[in-house]
Amino acid sequence: MYATPLVCHPSAPDNIVSGITVEVDSLTGDLLVLDYRIRGDIDRLQLPAQAASKFQDLLWQQTCLEAFIDFDDSDAYFEFNFSPSSQWAVYRFGSYRQNVTSLNPLPPPRVIVRRHGDELEGDVGIHLGAIPGLTVSEIKGRKLRLAVSADMQSEQGVISYWALAHPPGKPDFHHRDGFALRLAGDPS
Repeated sequence: MYATPLVCHPSAPDNIVSGITVEVDSLTGDLLVLDYRIRGDIDRLQLPAQAASKFQDLLWQQTCLEAFIDFDDSDAYFEFNFSPSSQWAVYRFGSYRQNVTSLNPLPPPRVIVRRHGDELEGDVGIHLGAIPGLTVSEIKGRKLRLAVSADMQSEQGVISYWALAHPPGKPDFHHRDGFALRLAGDPS
């Protein structure tokens, strides 16, 4: 798959990050792989220290990589947060920003972040079959949409918001207009 650029929301221009791309690997079995590339003055980003790879709430309040998955035939959707620390969070929403449930999939998402000069690379692997409501039988034959985004926090604490697409108004990664990529719903 090719690298798809994320766009910075105009309400929070970023003079630290010069660009973010993501490659989405097609579903093989139930594994979804996201490869984020952040370019810029990485030394000026606030990056959390390495930590145990486990569920951690509120990751989106700092430098964080994100993905959202929904079905064309449902109001429910899933939010995934991935910290450069290797911590992660998974949530299920019953409808737009409503009825949220924290999920603890087994196996958990895999988050590996590496630095190469002026580039930060985040590789994420998600076993969709481990997530309640996203098991292979539940996604087979359904159309899935994907929103990919990132929050980049500067050393001054200012957050810029990056996404495939932004709806009008303030940054809102939950808005359906941001679900810009289609995934095949038959991973077999």
